[in-house]
Amino acid sequence: MQFCFVVEIPGLERLLLGNKTEPQENEGGRALTNCDISSLVIDKLCDQAEGQNATVACFYFDFAAREQQSPTNMLGALLKQLVCGLEETPAEVSLAYQGQKRAIGGREPQLGDIVKMMQSAASEKTTFICIDALDECMAGYRVKVLDSLNEVLQGSPGTRMFVTGRPHIRTEVRKRLPGKVTTIRITPRRDDIISYLHSRLGEDTTPDAMDSSLKADILRKIPKDVSGR
Repeated sequence: MQFCFVVEIPGLERLLLGNKTEPQENEGGRALTNCDISSLVIDKLCDQAEGQNATVACFYFDFAAREQQSPTNMLGALLKQLVCGLEETPAEVSLAYQGQKRAIGGREPQLGDIVKMMQSAASEKTTFICIDALDECMAGYRVKVLDSLNEVLQGSPGTRMFVTGRPHIRTEVRKRLPGKVTTIRITPRRDDIISYLHSRLGEDTTPDAMDSSLKADILRKIPKDVSGR
């Protein structure tokens, strides 16, 4: 398995719980958002990479910037992180950039060039790539992103990817990466949601705006809407 796709359940800031290969419904007794889960995975991988021949790269898709986060920009950002994690820049990457500088007076690398450079950089050491909120990527962009990631995996068998997204893109992910995907569906429990709400309410910066009645309504309604019970 090279590609782990975590399916996010809708509701409560796209609540995600756990970060292991089996569906986990809490982490240290505290509910987690999708950003938390990605951060935990990245932190864990970075800890494991220290002192080992491994590198970690990550990217977050932001709905507000979805038009700017093109496949070229997204993969270029990952490539930069991969190269920065190496002691020396691979010769293939250096030659590719030099070739682009000579083309028409200099131009940015194209998507195909970036994919080849990622394959080269990822082959230098064990590589982990984490992508958060893939569902926020524009549909037209997402096809190219998934196809490009598939090429990276084919060209660097030691690479592993961890990706989060909502259920509606699951079929697309499996189609674009046939035979490579393990899917984990994360489902929140009512008790975890309530624990999360207590934690967030405890961090309220305007406590005077909250009375006991409103707090009780929040703790009753949101867990019911999210868990469906």
